[in-house]
Amino acid sequence: MSRTTKLRGNPLALEGPELKVGDTAPDATLRKDLVSDVHLADLNGKARIYSVVPSVDTPVCALQTKRFNEEAAKMPGVEFVTISCDLPMAMGRFCGAEGIDKERLKVYSDHKYTDFGKKFGTLITDLRVLSRAVFVVGKDDTLKYVEYVPEVAEHPNYDAVLACAKAL
Repeated sequence: MSRTTKLRGNPLALEGPELKVGDTAPDATLRKDLVSDVHLADLNGKARIYSVVPSVDTPVCALQTKRFNEEAAKMPGVEFVTISCDLPMAMGRFCGAEGIDKERLKVYSDHKYTDFGKKFGTLITDLRVLSRAVFVVGKDDTLKYVEYVPEVAEHPNYDAVLACAKAL
């Protein structure tokens, strides 16, 4: 059965599996900047939130990223990571313009490999962007919260995400 998300009510096909609470969080290779790869496995053993957005240059994605940046300041025991298919330069520009602390909220690009999107089931192949989703991963590297937002233009359930992360 094929999986889809919607953008303004129009269905878009998703590539990859639909992960569930209790699954082991996959490793994925992303770009930290133009020349440096980063592996999600480097965060193994830490509580973390993966905030997945189509593009930081859109209103809902910008608000989601700024919200998690604010929340990261209140939760020092949790790693916050924003992931999109934006180029690393675009993500860096956004963070600079919005005052995002990239030590507190890491921003990684899936543009080069789309490895994250394929392994976490968030890649909208036709648009080569990621669908909106949030994953909370425990210190045991299992998924504690999974939310694939059904309409790309809508926000995730911040309260549920943060409550889960605070309980880790």
